[in-house]
Amino acid sequence: MLVCPHCQFENPDANNFCQNCGESLTDKPCPHCGDLTPLDTTQCPHCGYMTGTLWQAILAFPFPDRLSNGHDSAAIEAPQIVESADAIEQPGILVLTNGKYLDAQQRYQLLDLSPLPNRLAEVETKVLDCQPLQPSLLEVLYQHQGSDLASNSLQTTTIPTIAQSYIALQEQYPSLPLPKVHDAWEQNGLSIVLLEDRANLPLLTDACQNDEVLPLQILHWLHEIVEHWAALAPHHYGQSLLEPDNLRVDSEDYVLCLQRLYADRPDQPPSLKDLGLLWQTLFEQSQRTQNGNIFLLCRDLQSGAIASIDELRSRIESIATTLQPTAMIPAPASDLSLSVDNQSLPLLVDVDEDDIASENDDQPTIVLPMRLINLEDAGRTITGRQRDHNEDCFYIRTASQRTETKQLDDSQDRTVQAKGLYILCDGMGGHDGGEVASALAVETLRTYFDAHWHDTLPNEASIREAIRLTNQAIYDQNQQGLRSGSGRMGTTLVLLLLQDTEVAIAHVGDSRLYRYSRRQGLEQLTTDHEVGQREIQRGVEPAIAYARPDAYQLTQALGPRDENFIHPDVKFLEANEDMLLILASDGLTDNDFLELHGQEPLQSMLSGQIDLDQGVNQLVEDANQFSGHDNITVVAVRIQVRPNYASFKPRSTFKQSIEVQKLVD
Repeated sequence: MLVCPHCQFENPDANNFCQNCGESLTDKPCPHCGDLTPLDTTQCPHCGYMTGTLWQAILAFPFPDRLSNGHDSAAIEAPQIVESADAIEQPGILVLTNGKYLDAQQRYQLLDLSPLPNRLAEVETKVLDCQPLQPSLLEVLYQHQGSDLASNSLQTTTIPTIAQSYIALQEQYPSLPLPKVHDAWEQNGLSIVLLEDRANLPLLTDACQNDEVLPLQILHWLHEIVEHWAALAPHHYGQSLLEPDNLRVDSEDYVLCLQRLYADRPDQPPSLKDLGLLWQTLFEQSQRTQNGNIFLLCRDLQSGAIASIDELRSRIESIATTLQPTAMIPAPASDLSLSVDNQSLPLLVDVDEDDIASENDDQPTIVLPMRLINLEDAGRTITGRQRDHNEDCFYIRTASQRTETKQLDDSQDRTVQAKGLYILCDGMGGHDGGEVASALAVETLRTYFDAHWHDTLPNEASIREAIRLTNQAIYDQNQQGLRSGSGRMGTTLVLLLLQDTEVAIAHVGDSRLYRYSRRQGLEQLTTDHEVGQREIQRGVEPAIAYARPDAYQLTQALGPRDENFIHPDVKFLEANEDMLLILASDGLTDNDFLELHGQEPLQSMLSGQIDLDQGVNQLVEDANQFSGHDNITVVAVRIQVRPNYASFKPRSTFKQSIEVQKLVD
């Protein structure tokens, strides 16, 4: 089948155009010149721009097994790739199909016919995917065996061991910046793995030498290395963090990325001393005056004075919490910042050692103010497969203004000022009552914020007042209609208000709001107002709480009772990184659908691989197939931010003059 890249519709292999949206399945527009380019070509024939789908290919003997049996890795010859069909068929020699294809299906065309051998009996090269709309073998296995492929027994006979390592690590540690495994198979005694090609990302060593990178952005990368080391070293892949050419930086959000995994040598396992040597090399190459604490950190790490990950984390946290530029905002007790412990060390400014000694170590971790550069949203609701009408209702309203400022280097600095109101309600109660309640809730909230939301994000008191009035409006309808018992209409509510990088969330009932980000993965930001959760908050074990027959009965909803019984949860947070915010009714969230099956579309939406409309459609359709027992509604909001250097000035008491330069977008 051919999966349309525009609407995700599955088409027969012979189709030239998508049966659903009509887009071409054989060509795509060149991003540079706009001309249609065949999918199976590397470059645009008109302008030469790289348009092909490329993968990094690794060909390797299953060397972990060989090494465990006492073989010397240096004695294992690298695999050989030959074009001639007359070549001797023997393990380790891969004969290209038709002189140029890596596989028998003639899908993956080898671009470099003279690949250089890598260490540990491996060869790395690049291949062109000549059938990019076809699902790969690995994708087919995922579809048939479920997303938890690493724990499935069948995978041990169909997926090479080296590929299993990528899959297992990504499932166990979602925040690990590993490349996606596109395909993997075994052929003629070799393991063949195709990975996302990250060769175009800048090297960490180059980023450290860039004068426009803040000095303690480097400290942030060191912290990321520590967290990734804690995950990879126990699995014998710590060497992946010691190869300078393997450490890359995502140009979008400056997150550390790994180009691939490198297995540790059993006879020479890496240590924290090796990590210290790498860090010292990074700072030497950066050719900057080092912060005294960072210098001591590298020295102690190399000498063995720092002997554990916990001690290393503590040292980095100590440096972070002692550098306190006044223009940076303190992290409150709420969700406004991401602490060192959860892998989001703030950007900090270098200072003199004497200033460090005089600082208060008890001051909170701080984060750099951010600016909004892009805001997108999409929503959809369907009845589902088992209901005869739809009681869900959602509302989206945004207003934005974009400004472009020319910098000294002639680059354009983009900032967006935006307001967004997002409402999702799941109605209930009596004939036609659910849709009446949800629609009335949306209209009441819309009218209220039209009148009361002006220049700043509404405060908690204002949001609670809006919800109180909404409950009163539905309650009055119930009273006027003499509704009683199950006939009293009501609705859940999840509400999102956004102004620039400030976000307010409120909810009543079991409709939810999730956040998805690259660093933190999927997080549920709301707690269902239902009996089971109420019992858990009282200290009851979850298994016992949800064994109750009324465990999923709502403890709060808008409309059935007066304001004395309504206690909405309200919280505020700051957009400190690119993120997706997902509002969803229980038709999508029941049975942990998002947690179990929503990660891939969410990642594609966050990264921009698919637009929000496509992603929302995919989530809704997948949830409908997964369950479909209820109405399904999804609202997705994608927020993109960058550091706001215009508001950042160093502390006047610094003993040396510090110039803070813009971090390149």
